[in-house]
Amino acid sequence: MKKGGRKPPFYCPLLPIAYCLIPIPSFSFPLLCATINSMKSIYKNDMTMDPSGFVLLSDFIPQILQEIRYYSSYNFIGERIDGYEEPCALLSREAARALKAVSNEVFVQGYRLKVFDAYRPACAVRQFVLWGLEDTDIRMKPYFYPELEKQELFAGGYIASQSSHSRGSAIDLTLLDMKTGKEVDMGSPFDLFSPISHPDYPGVTPEQFENRMRLQRVMVRHGFLPIDCEWWHFRLAEEPYPDTYFEFPCSSAYLRR
Repeated sequence: MKKGGRKPPFYCPLLPIAYCLIPIPSFSFPLLCATINSMKSIYKNDMTMDPSGFVLLSDFIPQILQEIRYYSSYNFIGERIDGYEEPCALLSREAARALKAVSNEVFVQGYRLKVFDAYRPACAVRQFVLWGLEDTDIRMKPYFYPELEKQELFAGGYIASQSSHSRGSAIDLTLLDMKTGKEVDMGSPFDLFSPISHPDYPGVTPEQFENRMRLQRVMVRHGFLPIDCEWWHFRLAEEPYPDTYFEFPCSSAYLRR
C-alpha cells in the first residue's frame, strides 16, 4: 500500500469556503465546529486511491443481489452520491471472504443476501456531512427521517464524519427469501433513520425481531459486528485497513484497470 504522495481531491483548506456558502443557523455552530474538527482528523489518515485490496462482490459472490441506493436518487439526500460511478458493491478481500461464508450459510436455508451499500468513498461521506449542515434541503425527510431534524442525525449516529464503509470492510444488507422472491420483513426499510430501525427495538413484531436476529447471528458468526442503531449495518471485526479511509470511486472499471 503506497503511503502519502497525494492530497485528497477535497483539500482541507477549502473547507471554510465551502461552509461560508451554506446557511448555518446559530444553534448549529457547535455541531459545525465539532464536525470540522472530526473531518480534519480524516486528513491525517492515509487517503488512498489504491483499490488493490478490494474485490467486486458480484464476481466474488455470484449469488449475491445488489440494490446500490447511493447510485440512485432514492436515498436520504435525493440524488446520486459523490463517488458512485457504477451501481456496484466493492469490499476488502478479507470482508468479502467472510461475507461469502455468510452467503453460503443462508443460501442453504433458502435465503440470499441483498446488499444496499458496501465500500463508500470518503468523498461521499463529506457530501453527507455538508448536506447535514444545510437546513433547507429536506425533500426526502418524509421517507427517511420523518421523526427527526437533519441535525439530529449526527447525534443519533446515523451520519458520521468518518465512516467504517470508507475503510472497505462495512456493509449494509438484508435477506431475501427465495421462496417468495421478496425481502424478509425486518420491521423497517433500509436507511429509515428512526428508533424502529434499532436492532432491539421493542415495537416490532416477534417475527420481525427474529428476522433481524437471524441476520445478526449469521453475520456475527462469521466475524462481523453489528451497531445499535441500524439493523442492516455490519463491520468486519478484524478489518484489514482500520486507519485508512479510501477515496477511489465505486467503479468496476477503476478496480480492474
